[in-house]
Amino acid sequence: MEQQINRLERYIQRMQAQSERFVRWRLRVFFIGIVAMFLAFQVSDVAAWLVFVTLVGVFVVLIVLHRRLNDVLQQFIIWQQIKKTQWARQTLDWDHIPSTSTQVDKNHPYALDIDIVGEYSIYRLLDNTISVGGSHRLLDWLLQDRPNLAVIHQRQAQLKQLIPLRMFRDKLTLHARLIAGEHQQTKWAGDFLLTWLNERFTALSGYFVLILVLLSLANIGLFLLAYTIEMPPLWIITFVIYMVLSGWAWSHWASAASDSMRLERELKRLFAVLNYLENYNYRDDYLIRAICQPILTSRPSKWIRRLTTIVGALGLRGNPVVWFLLNVVIPWDVFWTWRLQQAKQDLHVTLPRWLDAWYELDALNALAEYAYYTPGVTFPIVTERAEFCAEQIGHPLIPNRVCNDFDLTKLGQVVIITGSNMSGKSSFLRTLGVNMVLAYAGGCVLAQTLKLGLFRLFSCIRVTDSVVDGISYFYAEVRRLRALLEAAQHPDDLPLFFLIDEIFRGTNNRERLIGSRSYIKALVGSYSMGLVATHDLELVQLAETFPQISNYHFREKVEDDRMVFDYILRVGPSPTTNALKIMSIAGLPVEY
Repeated sequence: MEQQINRLERYIQRMQAQSERFVRWRLRVFFIGIVAMFLAFQVSDVAAWLVFVTLVGVFVVLIVLHRRLNDVLQQFIIWQQIKKTQWARQTLDWDHIPSTSTQVDKNHPYALDIDIVGEYSIYRLLDNTISVGGSHRLLDWLLQDRPNLAVIHQRQAQLKQLIPLRMFRDKLTLHARLIAGEHQQTKWAGDFLLTWLNERFTALSGYFVLILVLLSLANIGLFLLAYTIEMPPLWIITFVIYMVLSGWAWSHWASAASDSMRLERELKRLFAVLNYLENYNYRDDYLIRAICQPILTSRPSKWIRRLTTIVGALGLRGNPVVWFLLNVVIPWDVFWTWRLQQAKQDLHVTLPRWLDAWYELDALNALAEYAYYTPGVTFPIVTERAEFCAEQIGHPLIPNRVCNDFDLTKLGQVVIITGSNMSGKSSFLRTLGVNMVLAYAGGCVLAQTLKLGLFRLFSCIRVTDSVVDGISYFYAEVRRLRALLEAAQHPDDLPLFFLIDEIFRGTNNRERLIGSRSYIKALVGSYSMGLVATHDLELVQLAETFPQISNYHFREKVEDDRMVFDYILRVGPSPTTNALKIMSIAGLPVEY
C-alpha cells in the first residue's frame, strides 16, 4: 500500500509539472498572438484574420488538453486520498482516519462500554461509507442487540462475493468524490432530496399550463399583428390576463423551484454513484446484483438526466434579467415547475428504493473493506447453540495485539478473571464483545476461528456518574448491574452474554466483596453466560462451591524496576498482585 501511495505521488507531481507547462504555453501563445496580429495587420486584413483564426485554434486546443490533464490529475489526487485513508485504517493511524460523530443512548447494552462508538472506536475504524444513509445503516448493524441468524448468514454470503471486489469499491468512492468537488470528504446526505420528494404544495394543473402557453402565443401573435398591419393593440388585454395568472401561480410554485440549484448539485452526485452501479458488469456476483436490482430494473440514470434537465432550466433564475424577460414572453418557470411536479410523482416510490439499495451496499462495502485489508480475520460460525468458542481471538483496535483462546459452552457459566492492574482484563472483555458485535453484523472477526451462538450482549465496563442528573458513580453502577441482572433473569428467546469489569468498585472493600459474591451467585445458573473481571482475589473461592464458576487470570513480572505484561490468558486464579509494586516504582511511599 505504501508503495502504491508513493507511486501515485510521483504521478501527481509529474502531472502538476505538465499542468504548469500548459499554463506557460497558454501565456506564450497569448502574447505571441498579440505581436503576430500586429505584424499581420501591417501586411493585410486577410493575413491578420488568418493569424487570428490560427491562434484561436491553437489556444482552444491548449485549453482542451489542459482541462483533460487537470481532470486526470484530480482523479489521481482523490485516488491517493482514498489509498491514504485505507492505509491509515490498516495501521490504526487515528490522526488520518476521518472522525465520526454520533449520539447513542447511554443506556445501550454495550455500545459505550466496548468502544463501538467514540473517538477510538470500531465504528470509526469501519466507517468508510460515502453516504450518510450508509453510515447510519452500518451503525444500526453494530448496535443491533438482538441478532438474527438468517440476516447474519445472508450478509456473510454477500460479503464473500464483495470482499474480492476492491476495484469496484474504490471506483464507487472515486465517482462520488469527483462530483463532490471541495467537499470530497463529506458524505452524501439524502435528507434534502427526501424532504423535497415528500414536500407538499399546490399542484399545477396541465390545463392551467396549457392556458398560459396559449395566452403567451396569443400575446406574441397579437403584438406582431398590431405593429405590422396597424391592428388595435388587443395584445395588451391578453398580456394583462397572462401576467395576472402568472402572478397567481407564482405564489404557489415559487417555493417548489426555489432550491433548484441545490437540488441540481445533489442530483449530480447521486447520478455519479447510481450510474456507476447501473452500468457495472456484475458477472457472477449474483448476490451483489440482487442488492442493486431496484437500480438495474428502473435505470435511474434516465430519470436523473430528465430531472437534471428540468432543474437546470429552473436554474435560469440565476440570471435575473434573462429570467424576467423570458417569463414575460413565455411561461418558462410555470412549464418547468409543472414538469418538475410530474417527475416528483414518478420518483416518489422509486427514489427511496434506489437510496435503500445504495445504503445497503455502502454499509456492506465498509465491512468488506475491513475484511480485505485486515490480516488474520475470518468469518465466524454463528449457530443457534449457546456457546462461545474462540481460537486466537484479538482486539481489532489494538496495534500490537496478543491473541488468546477462550471457550464457554454451557448456559449458567460464569468466568472470573483476575489479574494485576494493566494486565489486560478489561481489554480481553472488550475483545470478546467487539468480535461478537462484528459477527452479529455479518462481518469478519479477528480470530483464527470463532464459533458462537445467538446472544443478547450486555456489558458493565465503563460506568460514569452524572453531575447533571445527581447520580453518583456507585449508584450509576448499581443501576447498570441491576439492568444486566434483570436482562439475565428475564424470560427471552435469546440468552444473555455478559461482560462485567471491576464489580462494585465504587464502594468500600467489605461491602464490595459481600455485594460481588451475592451478585455472581445470582448470575450462576441463569439463562446467561459471561465473564467478570475483578481485583478481589477472594471471589475466586466461589469456584470451590459452584461448579459453573471457573477462574482465569493474567499475570505480570518485574524487570529492571518496570512492569512487563505478556497479556496471555491462563487458567486458574491470579497468583500475583502489583498495586504496591506500581506505587513503589512511581516513587510513592509504601509500607509493606
